[in-house]
Amino acid sequence: MGRSTVYRRTPVRKQRFFLLASLLLAIPAIAQAHVSIKTSGAFADVSDVVVFGVGHGCESDGANLDTTSVTVEIPKGVTSVRPELGVFDDISLETDKTGAVVAVTWSKSRALEDDIAYYELRLRLKAPDAPFSTLTFPAHQTCSSADGKTEQVVDWVGDEGDTDVEPAPTLRVLPARFPGWNKFKVADDLSDLAGFFADAEIVWAGKSAYSINPATMDLIAETEGVSSLSKIKSGTEIWVKY
Repeated sequence: MGRSTVYRRTPVRKQRFFLLASLLLAIPAIAQAHVSIKTSGAFADVSDVVVFGVGHGCESDGANLDTTSVTVEIPKGVTSVRPELGVFDDISLETDKTGAVVAVTWSKSRALEDDIAYYELRLRLKAPDAPFSTLTFPAHQTCSSADGKTEQVVDWVGDEGDTDVEPAPTLRVLPARFPGWNKFKVADDLSDLAGFFADAEIVWAGKSAYSINPATMDLIAETEGVSSLSKIKSGTEIWVKY
């Protein structure tokens, strides 16, 4: 059996970690809510800080409820998980039988009168040694009225493109690099070039090239013998200049 450890700035109340599970079944998700990762990426096999943004609370029967708790599930391969305290003054960690953190919950004891605040939740972690992959962090957002009589839960667990489930936050795993030219080998097919190479000057794969800079893409298109790179097949060796 796993265990759940609670860390508090002040002993305000006992954390009800998995009450969320029953609430998800009992209450439909109606939402202006939005939980997403604001960090552009995390480097493979390096400790990094990932920022989750909570853009809105929830709407229930015409009332705008403030966010009081966010649970984030930690995908396999992510280690060294250490959440930061902030306006959410309670932290709860769930671990598996090996002691690995599998979920983190931030919560606060008092809801605001209305949904007026934007929140950021910071999590220090080490991404797996799997560059050019994408990690999914299913999240569960709880909103409450100031009097505590109304509670709403939004479940952020869907894949990109799902129409009936809110999308889960995702994080790109970037390769460690040096300034200048770097050589990489792509393990799986890669089509999200704008996401993975947002900070690169140019990417070369054979005689094809890509850049997020439109002016550079125009030069690529005008250069004889060079084609525009739109996706990269698994096993391809690439050169990237940062």
